[in-house]
Amino acid sequence: MIQTLSRRWSLGGYLTVAVLLLPLAALIFQSLDPDQAVFDHLRQTVLADYVINTVLLILMVACGALALGLPAAWLVAMCRFPGQRVFQWALLLPLAMPAYIVAYVYTDLLDYAGPVQRALREFMGWSGPTDYLFPEIRSLGGAALMLALVLFPYVFMLVRTAFLEQASNLIQASRTLGCTPTQSFFRLSLPLARPAIVVGLSLVAMETLADFATVHYFAVNTLTTAVYDTWLGFGSMASAARLSTLMLLVIAVLMFAERFARARQERFQKAEGKSEDYAYELRGWRAWLATGYCSLLLGLSFVLPALILLDYAWHYFDPSALRHFGQYSWNSLLISTLVAVATVMIALGLQYLARISPRRWDRLPSQLAGFGYALPGTVLAIGVLIPLIAADFAINDLYQWLERPLPGLVLSGSLVALAFGYTVRFLAVALGAVENSFKRISPSLDMAAATMGQGPFGILRRVHFPLVRRGMLAAGLIVFIEAMKELPAALLLKPIGFETLATYVYQFVSDEMLELGALPALVIVLVGLVPVIFLNRSLEQAH
Repeated sequence: MIQTLSRRWSLGGYLTVAVLLLPLAALIFQSLDPDQAVFDHLRQTVLADYVINTVLLILMVACGALALGLPAAWLVAMCRFPGQRVFQWALLLPLAMPAYIVAYVYTDLLDYAGPVQRALREFMGWSGPTDYLFPEIRSLGGAALMLALVLFPYVFMLVRTAFLEQASNLIQASRTLGCTPTQSFFRLSLPLARPAIVVGLSLVAMETLADFATVHYFAVNTLTTAVYDTWLGFGSMASAARLSTLMLLVIAVLMFAERFARARQERFQKAEGKSEDYAYELRGWRAWLATGYCSLLLGLSFVLPALILLDYAWHYFDPSALRHFGQYSWNSLLISTLVAVATVMIALGLQYLARISPRRWDRLPSQLAGFGYALPGTVLAIGVLIPLIAADFAINDLYQWLERPLPGLVLSGSLVALAFGYTVRFLAVALGAVENSFKRISPSLDMAAATMGQGPFGILRRVHFPLVRRGMLAAGLIVFIEAMKELPAALLLKPIGFETLATYVYQFVSDEMLELGALPALVIVLVGLVPVIFLNRSLEQAH
């Protein structure tokens, strides 16, 4: 009976994954379209610039995130100084701040008409831009700096964990051999943390590749903006699909590097064991230098943008805009709740299949289903729309054959497209959380329930569901928050007249009027703090 039901679960799991893989298959199929006129034009004119800008942006953001996050990770993990316990969670807060909001805030501060340059001109007596040189914020370097400010916590979090996992006896041995803390860092701690650094930089690179709003706002042409412009500007789905496949190749390389480094990191952790409470006591100017560095990093990446948003929300508050704000908040709440429930239920089914099935290949659905998280939102949107538009044409052809009124775009022009895209995008988050909950359940409980006559459904309902319920709740909450913040996929998949908080705020950013959208931007930031709090709690429990 169990084997028969496991086969039914297996069939359901593979059918689910087949639907989830439709966007990827559609991209590959569409890229083979023989119409290459637009793509050939791009290749002969601007494609090289797109590729070069994308590579340079990834390298610059990676270097910036490493330069910002690595020193902070070592200081917080391996040293004791004033504020150290606060910084170990506070330096994760920039993850809640969308990069395009940070970009607008700093553009407003540092542009020619901004307060910084105005103050410099008044203080120095300069009359115009020809009298002095000031770095251009609206540039490739400016975009890289903005992204590095919000993405460095990936490096900080993973490298800090790697430092904490390093065995204290190795550090003590290096000290007894005459190494200073700096020498111990470069000769011991840094080499042992290299796998974690590669994992963090791979995540930073994938997030950089996926960013659309920041580079679009700064007018930096990358492959992500190329997909968007090729589809909406040239109207060529085939060319957009070809550009998307180029990005898929880059993503595949980054994912391989991330998984290879993560496997090495796990081996390092198993070999080293958990560190004891061993840290360098910083005193005098060194202690205050460490505090100053972490404070400056936190201030520039989170505190200053948050305070400016608060100032905008207070001084530019418009009661007449609350009607739209309430409607768009409800839209975000609706779609995020639907996606959270869908992803958690799918994750529960796929992870349960991997647990109960005696066949090794039944673990494959849960491993394949999470591919969408690595796809940039613009690429994913193209992949989602291709099969849904084809299905809409088929439905309308059927209605025409039946001589019935045509229903129109019932899939690609409705919330179905947005919900499906979000589900594919964020299923990996739910899969990871549910998998961790299942790993905490002893297999002996399954065996005991089976000997008492319980089938797979009974074991799931009476044994597993009560034990994984908290993990499912956490997974649903994180997916809910991520869906609230998602912008690129929402811009391309939302129905006409349907706005989320993210698209609503981005309209103000695009029009250089973030002041009027500061209140919804603050809501996005505050909601984004919830997964950061969960993340910090999990890190504290692990150490």
